[in-house]
Amino acid sequence: MTNVPMRKGGPNARIAVLPGDGIGKEVTPESIKVLRAAVKRPLEFVALDWGADKFLREGVTLPAGAVEMLRDEFDAILFGALGDPRVP
Repeated sequence: MTNVPMRKGGPNARIAVLPGDGIGKEVTPESIKVLRAAVKRPLEFVALDWGADKFLREGVTLPAGAVEMLRDEFDAILFGALGDPRVP
């Protein structure tokens, strides 16, 4: 694997974490453990609460500017399982 420069040339890979709903919240922390063990470079994980609970609380799936933020500020997205039956 080549040592590819990360976003803005920084040394750490910055990863947005969207755990999702249900089992996504259970498996995402384990996925982070696997990534930390498998990847040689430092990883920065940033948890974002953008699942069904947020939607049910606020009526919004993604906040304004979310897509641009993910595009501009992160090198990758760890996206958990979705599918809460309370959300149409």
